[in-house]
Amino acid sequence: MREVRLIRLGTTHHEVVDEQMRELQQQRIDDEIPDTLILVEHPEVVTIGPKARNDGIEPPPDYPSRAVDRGGGLTWHGPGQLVIYPVFKWDLEGEVNTKAIIHALEGWVIESFAALGIESARDARMMGVWVDGHKVCSIGISLLRWVSRHGLSINYDTPRGRVERLQGCGLDAGMTSSLAALGYSISRERLEESLLNSNSLLNLHFH
Repeated sequence: MREVRLIRLGTTHHEVVDEQMRELQQQRIDDEIPDTLILVEHPEVVTIGPKARNDGIEPPPDYPSRAVDRGGGLTWHGPGQLVIYPVFKWDLEGEVNTKAIIHALEGWVIESFAALGIESARDARMMGVWVDGHKVCSIGISLLRWVSRHGLSINYDTPRGRVERLQGCGLDAGMTSSLAALGYSISRERLEESLLNSNSLLNLHFH
């Protein structure tokens, strides 16, 4: 069982939460705090991972952006997207490498979607979770001494066209979408509750 402290934020700028995550990660490495899960939304920003920088991929100039050190390419953040940051020490059974951790996080989202009546799946082409052939959940983590930073983003009701314009993580533009655009009306509150209740794969116990 993983004992988890839950931090629920409203809308907070990415750079603020990014700095908080760095501090929490070091505290978790030093066993000063328990595993910590942050739920938040960000004002619009495109985070640019090392892969995108190496490949020379940039967002359109009308998107605010900032460089980050998580894996992957471009990731859009903004209204209508729930971002989940697990600052966890990955030391439970089966958490043997990054691939296993990503697989568990994908499974958590798939299980949570199923509880909301949404059928979803993995895709062999990249990390994340897909609904009706569209990517609605992106995953990118950074590990230091097996404690994670960064995490997952789920597009539940993003502004039409903003996510879709990006060439996300090397896929053609238009592959990324949101639950609302695909016909599923799910509020942030319902999505959060489903995630917090569908925790069997990660063995979460909140306190």
